Amino acid sequence: MDDNDIIRLYWARDDRAIRATAEKYGQYCGSIARNILKDQQDAEECVNDTYLRAWNAMPDLWPERLPSFLGRITRNLAFNRYQHGRAEKRGGGETALVLDELAGCVSGRDSAEQLLDRQELARALNSFVRDLPEEKRRIFVRRYWYADSIADIAGDCGVLRGTVSKALERMRRQLRTYLRERGFEL
Repeated sequence: MDDNDIIRLYWARDDRAIRATAEKYGQYCGSIARNILKDQQDAEECVNDTYLRAWNAMPDLWPERLPSFLGRITRNLAFNRYQHGRAEKRGGGETALVLDELAGCVSGRDSAEQLLDRQELARALNSFVRDLPEEKRRIFVRRYWYADSIADIAGDCGVLRGTVSKALERMRRQLRTYLRERGFEL
């Protein structure tokens, strides 16, 4: 079943939409949630919550790219669940490391200006990532979108962990410069 057929099922409020989504994108969403949460049960709950959020969102919008739409929902739910769990346990792990690495580039501020600039920041980040060479873009996205470990990225790319770490460090430095040049306060 193609993505438009799945979306039509959502719009028709047909519960087969959930089954079709689970069959086609369940592993994808599960992978995102597991990378962030590092807990199978929490990841499964997060994926189920993704289906519910998609069900509730679909009558109002038609996603351009269903996998990106579902991935974004899953990622946001997983990070929210992670933050909640971290507040209770104060645990460490890969997700904390990923968030800490990017904190110096795009840390949140509570000012009204920062909230109003959120869309502009998203456009700037997308532009930065889009302009990266393909290999660097893949490393950046895997680390900061999918929360993959440096070891996993290095293994899949056939390079040393130090190479990936150094590339990420350089890209974060470039990102800080890129954002400062566009007027973002870091």
